[in-house]
Amino acid sequence: MNWKNKRVLVTGGAGFIPSHVVDALVARGTAVTAFDNLQAGKLENLSAVMEHLRFIHADLRDADAVMHAVEGQEVIFHLAANASVPYSLENPRYDFESNALGTFNVLEAARLHGVGKVIYASSAAVYGEPKYVPMDESHPLEPCSLYGLSKLAGEREGFMYLEMFGLGFVPIRIFNTYGPRQPRYVMADLLRKLRNNPHELEVLGDGTQIRDYSYVSDTAEAIISAAEDDAMLGQAYNVAGGNPISIRDLVTLLLDTLNLNGAQVHYTGQSWKGDITRLMADMTKIRKAGFEPRVPLQKGILKMVEWFQAQEAQG
Repeated sequence: MNWKNKRVLVTGGAGFIPSHVVDALVARGTAVTAFDNLQAGKLENLSAVMEHLRFIHADLRDADAVMHAVEGQEVIFHLAANASVPYSLENPRYDFESNALGTFNVLEAARLHGVGKVIYASSAAVYGEPKYVPMDESHPLEPCSLYGLSKLAGEREGFMYLEMFGLGFVPIRIFNTYGPRQPRYVMADLLRKLRNNPHELEVLGDGTQIRDYSYVSDTAEAIISAAEDDAMLGQAYNVAGGNPISIRDLVTLLLDTLNLNGAQVHYTGQSWKGDITRLMADMTKIRKAGFEPRVPLQKGILKMVEWFQAQEAQG
């Protein structure tokens, strides 16, 4: 696909993953509109490209604002959401309204304005606890968190709009993504804890949890690729790094990278409600569509540590 001058909306555009999608699109010469309520996203994430895009500070729950933002767009990357399982427990209404109602507002605006494609950032949380691993896209959808439920609702809405109105729709089920600009979650949280105390590290859970990490530039390219291939329309795709690792092994890798092998590690034995124990992706389907992760885990961790340390040096 030739992205030059193509009119594209990125919801949640100032967020962690979405801002990298914005960067990649701007680099392709795309006419990008970034839409964000700035509750989780930060304008500084877009600082390098802000002069090359249109920014709308608004909330997905505002149907009129969404309708205005969607007008004239050719492709929508719907990446905005509450992405926190713990916060979905603290504020279920906000989670549902942001993720399910917000997605409805995007889809309805896309229908009314004749947008060709909506690429939706879904989540591995729609699977719930695995019945088998690695999980392929045919795995039962039985979310075990309110967040997973609201993301699944967005998928169901999108498929219904595809069936009823012919709206091009592709959900990308993201497993775990890490890298520069990550505000929270395992790697960012561990790095922050080690900054505060390089001698002791507390880790949620027992360390046996398994995650499948994708470097953020790889996740961004996978999301963009879903809009480039019409054969992907109407199907869900897993996106991960293809390198599942236990939290214990991840902690060891982080400590090695930081030369902090003497740090004392304490595992709490418990994590938050709805935390899935084994997130391992079968990526056969998206690999057949042409996507392949490019950044191996060890290299990605080094790049994230370098970015984190640079941010610390800047205060």
